[in-house]
Amino acid sequence: MSGVSLKLDGKVALITGGSRGIGAETVRLFVEAGARVVFSYRQAREQAEALAAECGGEAVCRAVRQELASPGDGRALVAAAVAAWGRLDALVVNHGVWPPVDAGIAEMAEAQWRRTLGINLDSVFGLTQAVVRQMESQERVDADAAGYIVLISSTAGQRGEAFHADYAVTKGALISLTKSLSSELAPKGIRVNCVAPGWVSTEMSAAALEDAVAGPRIAAGIPVGRAGYAREIAGPVLFLCTPLAGFISGEILNANGGAVLVG
Repeated sequence: MSGVSLKLDGKVALITGGSRGIGAETVRLFVEAGARVVFSYRQAREQAEALAAECGGEAVCRAVRQELASPGDGRALVAAAVAAWGRLDALVVNHGVWPPVDAGIAEMAEAQWRRTLGINLDSVFGLTQAVVRQMESQERVDADAAGYIVLISSTAGQRGEAFHADYAVTKGALISLTKSLSSELAPKGIRVNCVAPGWVSTEMSAAALEDAVAGPRIAAGIPVGRAGYAREIAGPVLFLCTPLAGFISGEILNANGGAVLVG
């Protein structure tokens, strides 16, 4: 008797910010599930090329260097992804910037505010706009779904984050965008959902998690008792892009070890 499997055979996925951390694990998992994947990177060229090769190379996995700081950047990336294999069945919006230095609202530079919003939010508008147009125009692979969109938010978007208001604002906006797009696009067969991670062991979080003072304090605030692993975020993302999640729309899936119990 065969078991239940999460398969994406015959589908094409675009994953932004895919060269490292959660994005890289999502790329690996989607390829393992049978999808062809295009993923973006900004600076980590060697890591991106190594990941693409690890996942099977040009035949199944392609890395595209693309700045994502404006709506036009998002639309350009979608065009590059469609040019690779002629269609898009899933979009995972994983890229983002988290300014590492604390900045109170009274001192925060306007340039930082604009840069964070440009990368974390403006580019997402261009990405989703172009992907929706593509999904609406192409023949369906799934009878019941025209496509899947998963936005990656954060616990910061649910409870705020002192001294990082710019980041928290953008992640909260992605939650609102998920609900708005769900109401608009579910009748058209496009499922839009969100995964909201808490602390995850990645390069970006390593300094805080490994700090002798901050690390234990962070762990103490997580009922599971530790930070998550990147694959523990990639798994829910994959699920939301399969027919098994066909009746889920507008959901904020919390992957935070029980740290924030809201939707």
